[in-house]
Parts: sequence; C-alpha cells; structure tokens
Amino acid sequence: MATNKTTLEYILDQISSAGDITAKKKFGEYGIYCNNVFVALICDDLFFVKPTTAGQELIGECEYGIPYPNAKPHLLIGGEELEHHQLISELIRVTYHELQYSAKPKAKRTKK
Repeated sequence: MATNKTTLEYILDQISSAGDITAKKKFGEYGIYCNNVFVALICDDLFFVKPTTAGQELIGECEYGIPYPNAKPHLLIGGEELEHHQLISELIRVTYHELQYSAKPKAKRTKK
C-alpha cells in the first residue's frame, strides 16, 4: 500500500518549522530530508524517524517500527504525537543536528 498524498502533505506541514524540509520519492514511498540530511521516511501512511540519542531523549517512550523489510527499527510517530506540531518539529530538528555530522559527504563526479 503506497502512501496517500494527503498523509504526505499533512506530515510535511506538521514538521515544516524544523528547517528546509523536502520529500523525495523512494521506491514508491517517501524519504524526508531536513536541510538536505535524510532524517525520516513515510511508508504506508506511517511516519518513521531515524533513531538518534537526542531524538529518543526528546520523545521519551515511543513505539518502534520497521519501515521496509530488512530496515533497522525507526521511531514510529503517529496518533496524538503527530498532532503535536512543535514536538515533532523539534524531533526532526534534533535528529537533523545529530545526523548532520555523521552524514557522509557525496563524492564529486569527475567528467571523463
């Protein structure tokens, strides 16, 4: 089951204050980027955030889920949590800050 466009737009609106938020279609679902750093996924109308120490401390007790086969567990944000615009925007912001330093820079292509 693919993600509904309405769900995508709602989640993007909820996290819009976290930074420069973009969604890129990935394998029929969506990868979510904050300031060009991959921070979350929307798969089957569910919102999965990459687990980080800062994110787990902020959100507290949270359900985990697997966004796709063989993936590592991610924070599964849904229900009432998803309605708290400021909380999930802050979750995306702290996740971005922790991941930005661990993100590998892309290798530059050389022309042949």
